[in-house]
Amino acid sequence: MAWEHPTLHAMTSHEGSRTTTVVLAVLAWLVAATALGATGVLRALRPPAPQVVLLGLTVLAVVLGLARPTLRSWLMTVDERLLVGFHLTRFVGVYFLVLYGRGELPFDFAVPGGWGDIAVATLALGLIVGWRATGVGGWWAYSIWNVLGLIDIAFVVATAARLALTAPDSMQALLRLPLNLLLTWLVPILIASHVLLGIRFARRRPAGRR
Repeated sequence: MAWEHPTLHAMTSHEGSRTTTVVLAVLAWLVAATALGATGVLRALRPPAPQVVLLGLTVLAVVLGLARPTLRSWLMTVDERLLVGFHLTRFVGVYFLVLYGRGELPFDFAVPGGWGDIAVATLALGLIVGWRATGVGGWWAYSIWNVLGLIDIAFVVATAARLALTAPDSMQALLRLPLNLLLTWLVPILIASHVLLGIRFARRRPAGRR
């Protein structure tokens, strides 16, 4: 049996425990968001209420990530591929295209947003499989992906807000399950993760790039 330094083993076990805690918290949030969405209360929301909910949850996620020392330490040290891997959920863009084909979502939201999310998720998969955010090349690859991903989701959120104001009936699908989970769970976590990854990458710029 290979010998492992006890301190290294303790650190690895501790990180694994924190990862489990974070995963359970995210799943608990998902359960709560699903329960809320199932009540139908979100269907009654009118602009700017959905945008306020989204902004509030996003800010809360970022603040918790920065203000709680244990969580902040985990976010800044855990394998970045785990954080980027959450963005594989953005293959939900395929569902946007399906709903557009059914006439349940408008072109302006579903098609650009759907293909944008698919592209970001595909790039995330490529990074996870082929890269680490180490060295100059890895740092640039992850940093560029992070910026592009944030731009994409900002476009999706802005487009949804614009259409909710100008053609509210066209966006009703976003206030029903399963898509209301975008508002109360997925998008706040995605945006917060982009912000926190940006902070992490900024702190770890390769030498000579500061």
